Amino acid sequence: MKTVHVGIYRTMADWETGHAIAHLRSGRFHREPGGYEIVTVALTAAPIVTMGGLRVTPDLTLDRLDPAGSALLILAGADLWDQGDELAPFARKARRFLDAGVPVAAICGATAGLAREGLLDDRDHTSAVVHYLAAQDGYAGAGRYLDEDAVTGGDLITAGPTEPVAFAREILRRLDVFRPDVLDAWFRLHARSDASAYEVLMSA
Repeated sequence: MKTVHVGIYRTMADWETGHAIAHLRSGRFHREPGGYEIVTVALTAAPIVTMGGLRVTPDLTLDRLDPAGSALLILAGADLWDQGDELAPFARKARRFLDAGVPVAAICGATAGLAREGLLDDRDHTSAVVHYLAAQDGYAGAGRYLDEDAVTGGDLITAGPTEPVAFAREILRRLDVFRPDVLDAWFRLHARSDASAYEVLMSA
């Protein structure tokens, strides 16, 4: 089973990863049988309390995370991304993933952490608004900013805080999990409540 790693940390916006990890894990509608193993990664082995109050015991510590054993690293938003450098090790690990050609998906405040690490400067990307990223030390990627719901720039996926479904769409597309027609229907159903998409999904 292929593995997707999800960073977890205090104040993590737990809902931002829900669509992606649920559909990766379930295997439903996948081109190939079986889903992905979801492995949580934290700075230490201590339980994490998310913004929504979920108490999660990490599967793995960040120092043990190797891109070679992963299909994708997902980083959600969190208050901590805007409150100092506590989560900077996750951004540095994201650099290792990208250097190794392994995709990284960042949403909401995690995009700010990647901006400070310089990972957005030469890749197409998005976030809440460009001004949010422009306020981050070292960010020089405004020319690659796209005002879209979610963006895939090579191996980097980014989205703003209001777009967890579009974020999941880009993840599912990048990992080639669904056929294009199924992915389109999945997005129309979950993002727009388009009832006509239901039949496409059921036939898949």
